[in-house]
Amino acid sequence: MACKKDINNVLQNLNEWKKTSDTREAIKKDFKFKDFKIAFSFLTSIALKAEEINHHPEIYNVYNKVHITLTTHDLNGISDKDEELGLFIDQIYKLFN
Repeated sequence: MACKKDINNVLQNLNEWKKTSDTREAIKKDFKFKDFKIAFSFLTSIALKAEEINHHPEIYNVYNKVHITLTTHDLNGISDKDEELGLFIDQIYKLFN
């Protein structure tokens, strides 16, 4: 089970993630790649990690752009799972960018 975490502490550990502008407690980040193939490969890596830790992000993809939102719906906020997935996403972005 996920453990709730302070959103500001999680944001300090991540690279350029921001709070969403809606009413929920969630964080978001936009990514841009050379082309669709690289963007989709990035998404595939995230999907595999998400399945591994049983925590699935909200993902929006148009051509070479990817928008990701992380939140834990069961907790109505940010959890250790969001932080873990955010750190993974930041790490693999360096490999694809």
